[in-house]
Amino acid sequence: MFFLQLFVIILAIIAREHEAIAAYVPPYTSVVAPINKHTDTANPLYSVQIMTAWVNLQYVHSNFLIDIDAPFIWHDCIVQWKMYPGSCPPNTLCLSPVSCEEYECTSVRTSYSYKNPSCLPETNSSSLPGWFCTCPVNVVNPVTGSCSQALLNWDEFHVNTSDGRNSFNSFSGAYPFAACAPSSSFESFPANVTGVMAFSSSLYALPANLEHPLRNKLALCFPSNSSAPGVLFFGIGPYYLLPQSNVDVRSYLSYTPLVKHPESFGYFISVNSIVIKKRSINVPENTTTKLSTIEPYTTLRTDIYNDVVRRFSKVVTKRIPPAKPLAPFGLCFTTSVVGLKVPDIDFILPDEKKWSVSATNSMKQITNEVACLAFVDGGATSEPAIVIGTFQFEDNFLEFDLDNSTFGFSSSLLRKQTSCANFNSTVTNSPY
Repeated sequence: MFFLQLFVIILAIIAREHEAIAAYVPPYTSVVAPINKHTDTANPLYSVQIMTAWVNLQYVHSNFLIDIDAPFIWHDCIVQWKMYPGSCPPNTLCLSPVSCEEYECTSVRTSYSYKNPSCLPETNSSSLPGWFCTCPVNVVNPVTGSCSQALLNWDEFHVNTSDGRNSFNSFSGAYPFAACAPSSSFESFPANVTGVMAFSSSLYALPANLEHPLRNKLALCFPSNSSAPGVLFFGIGPYYLLPQSNVDVRSYLSYTPLVKHPESFGYFISVNSIVIKKRSINVPENTTTKLSTIEPYTTLRTDIYNDVVRRFSKVVTKRIPPAKPLAPFGLCFTTSVVGLKVPDIDFILPDEKKWSVSATNSMKQITNEVACLAFVDGGATSEPAIVIGTFQFEDNFLEFDLDNSTFGFSSSLLRKQTSCANFNSTVTNSPY
């Protein structure tokens, strides 16, 4: 009888501890990190700055490519079984490897599947001196599409806390599994970008490894200029951008459901039609629309693309002379005549929600005299049929609500007299 009572008491204590953990609310409302635009590659790419190693009593800041498809984080580092002072080479991040004999190795490997034919089988042949086998995992370079192998490790990452208005010098940590890849894996990346930060729905991406409730919402605000950073938030909000210091950016958002894709950890929405100056362009039923932080421009399957180009051209060329197309674009205009006054391109979503793409997100200035429609022909069999790219993200506030599986979008913030570069990024002392 005594042991039964003791067992019941232990169960009650454990239950209370779990309730306390679930009910825990941090004193800050979000964590925050800067987003940088890079133009030193073939196409613009965007990175987030995250704190990694603790060196000389301070965190080292590293830049990671933003990828909302990747199943886990991977970056430039090496793994070592035995850690002791001086064992790590200078200017190198050293981390503890996951052994192939640990269940975490199998769990990560079986939680995703790369179908890239260049990926080699994952084997346990790799080893380090003085211990058993390590855990090689396949990683796909989001820029080149090439596949290579990296070693799974025990990792940690830190970001500044925020109240949505300011960035504080206190930190919140995440401890996901990540992988160490050789430096050669990042040769196609922008300068000083040495990793891929996974923001997908995978259990091994960063969101799932943040403390509750910060993991519930990811907000991205991509800058349109490489000279000033945008901003990334995880948290419950609110979010503020200058000069409207008392306006929660969430008040600008419309929401649409996120659509699950059985073969991807990325994010998808439904687009019912595309409207240009009151004329609706039909989008076939059940057309998949993907959101991408890697593709530079919105890509449309050929049948949809041709209809968009035909309608846009008919409306715009009444006032703006066409110009010879410049790859990869199929429709360009001479801008030295009357400027860039073009109609919005509206993505009509379920419940008649509308994501408006204004001129700043639809027209790409190529030369002083030529601007092109920043939509690309993806081919007749393109799948997904629509991929919304990063040029259309710039100066739009985007929120991924992972708990409620919804996607929030603002359309252009420039129409609200603000931009993604207007977060007060000055780090101040924490009030907590």
